[in-house]
Amino acid sequence: MIEIKAKTFDELTTNELYDLLQLRSEVFVVEQNCVYQDIDGKDQKALHIIGYKNNKIVAYTRCFKPGDYFEYASIGRVIVSEKERQYKYGYNIMEASIQAIKEHYNKTIIKISAQIYLKRFYNKLNFKEIGEEYLEDDIPHVAMIKE
Repeated sequence: MIEIKAKTFDELTTNELYDLLQLRSEVFVVEQNCVYQDIDGKDQKALHIIGYKNNKIVAYTRCFKPGDYFEYASIGRVIVSEKERQYKYGYNIMEASIQAIKEHYNKTIIKISAQIYLKRFYNKLNFKEIGEEYLEDDIPHVAMIKE
C-alpha cells in the first residue's frame, strides 16, 4: 500500500520536488518519448498529491482550483512509476486527488485532459468524455469531466 500526502508547492521539500520532477521526466519524457516543457510554471499554484512507498515517490498528481488551469477544478500529471503499476496505485492516487479537491477547494466537478489509451481507467473513476479527441504534445487526448 502507499501513503498519500497533499502538499502545496511551498510545503514540498527540495528532495520531494526533485524526486517528483524526476518521476515526471521518467514517465512523460523518457518512457513516452515525448519532448515537451514539463516545468511549465504551474507547479507553484498546484496542490501536489504524492504517493510514497518505502519513503520513495511512486505515484503523483497535481491539482488546480477552478480558473487556474481549466474553468473547473482539475487534475493533471497523473503518474505511477512503471515498476509499481501492477499494484493499481493509479486508482489510489486519483481517489486521493478527487478527495483533496473536495477538501481544499470545496468542488466536485473536475476536468482532466486524458490520454486516449487511459479513457477506460478514468471512466472507472466516473469521468466522462466531452468533445473530440485532440493532440497534445503529439499524443492523442480527450477532455473528460467528473460531476
